[in-house]
Amino acid sequence: MADSNASFTTLRLAYDGALATITLNRPDKRNAISYELIDELLRALAELEDSPAQILILTGSGKAFCSGMDLDNLRAITGRTSEENQADSAQMARLFRTLYEFPKVTIAAVNGPAIAGGCGLATLCDLTLASAEAKFGYTEVRIGFIPAIVSTFLLRQIGEKQALDLLLTGRIIDADEALRMGLANEIVAPAKLMERARGLASNLLQNSPASLLATKRLLRRYSSDELNREIGWAIDANARIRITDDFREGVSSFLEKRKPQWSDKG
Repeated sequence: MADSNASFTTLRLAYDGALATITLNRPDKRNAISYELIDELLRALAELEDSPAQILILTGSGKAFCSGMDLDNLRAITGRTSEENQADSAQMARLFRTLYEFPKVTIAAVNGPAIAGGCGLATLCDLTLASAEAKFGYTEVRIGFIPAIVSTFLLRQIGEKQALDLLLTGRIIDADEALRMGLANEIVAPAKLMERARGLASNLLQNSPASLLATKRLLRRYSSDELNREIGWAIDANARIRITDDFREGVSSFLEKRKPQWSDKG
């Protein structure tokens, strides 16, 4: 397997014939999403789109798939301007939509916890394989935040009732429940996860590349107009929540490891 010639610091991009693998590579931070990671993921996906690779596996190094937003970035958000919050939200929306609409088949190999934005990365891939040790959750409401951008994709995947359950409670679910809900396609023994992901990729590579591309393009076209509208709403909601008292209190209490004192404002 050959590494990409491009330089990345938060991930590894490697090629093995028609198969490419992106490994989120911040194990000391549980592969948390930083501004740099967002930019490098977008750059890696752009490289892959122009490459001969036909299948992408997305996974994490260490014990976590992706633990959500980086704590240093989370701390910095409370001091950003409205314009900066809008730009940040738009960039995250761009990453999620780029992954969701990526023209080549994507497989998430979820090796451990996939939380908040990390859960989005895991479930927006075309196929999601979950280690038996994987955990999934959209925990944003616990810190006064809102899972705005991912919500429009989640509704399409698991329906309104189940989306409301996950998004309003912020609870973390195991691989078995993720499978039942439709967030995961299959549960795999931890030691066999990457072997199974590569086997699935090998099976997919037996099919017509043109057919795979056309099928994905058709399915994504069905929801394109609705996504344009809904993501616009989500970006605005994401930016607005960041300037509320509850968000500032939620982030402070989370970082200080104490119970939040909510403002009780609707």
